[in-house]
Amino acid sequence: MKKRSIVCALMMTTMLALPANLGAKPATTDQHPAWPQTPVPPKGAPNVLVILTDDIGFAASSTFGGPIPTPTLERLADRGYRYNAFHTSAICSATRAALLTGRNPTRVGMGGVTNLATSHPGHTSIIPDSAATIARILRDNGYNTAMLGKAHLTPKWETGPNGPFNRWPTGLGFEYFYGFLDGDTDQFAPQLYLGTDPVEPPDDDPNYILDKDMADRATGWLKRQNAVQPDKPFFLYYAPGTAHSPHQAPKEWIDRFRGRFDMGWDKLREITFAEQKRSGTIPANAALSARPDEIPAWNSVSPEKQKLFVRMMETYAGAVAYADDQIGRLIDEIARSGELDNTLVIFVQGDNGSSAEGNENGLFNEMSGINEDIEADYPAAQANIDNLGGPLTYGHFPVGWAHAMSTPFPYFKRVASHLGATRNAMVLSWPSRAPDAKGEVRPQFHHVIDIAPTILEATGIKRPTSVAGVKQMPFDGVSMIYSLFGADKPALRKTQFFEISSDAAIYSDGWMANTRPNAMPWQFTGVTNIPFDKRIWELYDLKNDFSQSRDLAAENPEKLKQMQKLFQREARANSALPIARMPPGLPSPDINQGRSSFTFPIGVQRLTPAVAPDVRNRSFSLLADVMVSTEGAQGMLVTQGGRFGGYGLYLRDGVPRFVYNKFGTERSTIDWGSKLAPGRHQVRLDFDYDGGGLGKGGKVKLSVDGADHKESRIPSTIRFMFPLSETFDVGEDTGTPVAEDYRVPFRFDDKNLKVTVILR
Repeated sequence: MKKRSIVCALMMTTMLALPANLGAKPATTDQHPAWPQTPVPPKGAPNVLVILTDDIGFAASSTFGGPIPTPTLERLADRGYRYNAFHTSAICSATRAALLTGRNPTRVGMGGVTNLATSHPGHTSIIPDSAATIARILRDNGYNTAMLGKAHLTPKWETGPNGPFNRWPTGLGFEYFYGFLDGDTDQFAPQLYLGTDPVEPPDDDPNYILDKDMADRATGWLKRQNAVQPDKPFFLYYAPGTAHSPHQAPKEWIDRFRGRFDMGWDKLREITFAEQKRSGTIPANAALSARPDEIPAWNSVSPEKQKLFVRMMETYAGAVAYADDQIGRLIDEIARSGELDNTLVIFVQGDNGSSAEGNENGLFNEMSGINEDIEADYPAAQANIDNLGGPLTYGHFPVGWAHAMSTPFPYFKRVASHLGATRNAMVLSWPSRAPDAKGEVRPQFHHVIDIAPTILEATGIKRPTSVAGVKQMPFDGVSMIYSLFGADKPALRKTQFFEISSDAAIYSDGWMANTRPNAMPWQFTGVTNIPFDKRIWELYDLKNDFSQSRDLAAENPEKLKQMQKLFQREARANSALPIARMPPGLPSPDINQGRSSFTFPIGVQRLTPAVAPDVRNRSFSLLADVMVSTEGAQGMLVTQGGRFGGYGLYLRDGVPRFVYNKFGTERSTIDWGSKLAPGRHQVRLDFDYDGGGLGKGGKVKLSVDGADHKESRIPSTIRFMFPLSETFDVGEDTGTPVAEDYRVPFRFDDKNLKVTVILR
């Protein structure tokens, strides 16, 4: 009691010594030094909301004349401006890095996607400290910062539980992050992180879907942020994975579009083109670019395929419409707090054009396309036509729809030489600064690198010359604020460089010169590599040819030469040389290099493919030391992947079983045939690869405690890539199940479980 009385007295003395007004700035005296100053934003600085959707072409949204209702985008446009000459970088990571840093993607090591990094300076996937993100700059100037959704900015070898984490979103300036790191994820079973900690969606909620979950989290963050410090501005970067494959949405949203696309992609382009002109989205003299030869005419497609393809488009439309609806909840929350007028909203509909990676038949499972192993995919898509958009499919629509979603431009995502890949719909709304805006079109040529400078001008924050002691490289972007004050204001962006996989373009003061595509986005291997100096170039006068439809190269060869020289100059300045389909350089770092044996205890989960033992195209063994109780045992021992590709070794009703799942279309199973008796056992799986190339099959053997093995064959294997949304787990299964005879998480109840993976 005496000791407690002394402690209480000390606490009371300390409290009495505190200043009466804790909120007041303390005076600096020799006896009472001042507290360190907290960053304070400029007076009246607005909130900033940047929305970036995924793989949605210029013509998808009703706001820009398209067939998919997007009332949230229209709501913002009605109090803002529609930009019809806004550009992205033709592919995911490149656009995202450009948006956040204000620099051209190859200048910050992000010339493609993180998945294909090399030591080429423009393709390392390492954003340098000399290119601090807009999130870091705003945070350092008194803003709260949050990011939700798709990142796709972290070097793949740094995505494991050991990091390092300085290139995760929380290391790039975001105080709060809830989302995923890779290029896509399953809407029904996403691989999510809260900060740097992996989190799982509820496994007992049949109505769970990521787009709603993200909106729930975002509105919750906005409420807390505003309630605690109403005068502190926020920066929220909201990046849904929609509508990147897999195209998934609630079934009732997909069914809203039943019959809406029966006319096919050619007629849809014509209808959209007419609506774009009627609504003033595009100039009256714009032409409709021709359908490329690589896309079949709709009337040449069989009725059987037409039925499937229509449902695939309905699925895509349902996904886009549902995402727009959930984004509307963020706008509702900001309006509820009274902050909408003082919020600068920049909504970029798509990080590139719509994706053609579904090839001419579309896909049941996008991984079949990425791995160029599609023979079994089309029958699976037909068999699952009623499941498209749900948890049992990981689908993608055909190229014809991607082209229609990019009307009136040629081509689509990844073809960086053409506007179908790089021109995206954008709405900018800031009612307190532009109160008279009512959805008018702004025709100034701009690029995603212009977003960061725009935010800085809007907030009154100067671009820092140094961040954390590191000198900062200049912005490549320019502010777009001037464009709020007139459609006739001359564009401040005069030149822009584009390049992805050697498809290249240069824009300069209304002219565009570009290469002719060498391959289509669904062609990953077997493409003839044409040296860049042998590529055919085209020339377009975009001031008089909005849709890049009339090639003037033959008529104006001198202008073309001038533009080609400009391209070389810009490519050199942007660390992009040499230009090649696969940029030269060493492969990305492998943290497992030199290791052939890995031992994992139970509880190791969510290892991404880049840090998990790599069993592709080789022999391997799995050894699991397990304890079976008198009540029996059941659960996952070790797995990588899930419903759309992967493997799993598990006990089902006490019986050891191994399943190899090739893209959800071919499952090979070997079963021990009898239950394990109580006690400790070693379950062993050996796979002996046939060799002779990639994706070949092999002999699989299952044994227990060294007894004679059971033997079977796996006809073929995954040669390039396991699903982006799945991971390596020991003692349970996250994501989706490899086989349909169990449900996740399928935990194994043995705290002493140990699994060894041997690469042979």
